[in-house]
Amino acid sequence: MKQKTKSLSSLKKRIKRSAGGKLMHRGSNRSHNNGSKSKRRKRSLQVPAALEGRLAQRVGELVPYK
Repeated sequence: MKQKTKSLSSLKKRIKRSAGGKLMHRGSNRSHNNGSKSKRRKRSLQVPAALEGRLAQRVGELVPYK
């Protein structure tokens, strides 16, 4: 019998799968030094981003049961 693939624990915390099956992640540039960023820029950074292309395939292999 083939062994189950272990999920990468660091990615389990950072990636969520959307209802349509896309892998969503939180964008960068939101953790500190926010005073120098405009409200519009910070608002646009709130929206989760989708992984695309080969990167989405690779991450999907690392988190198979998510």
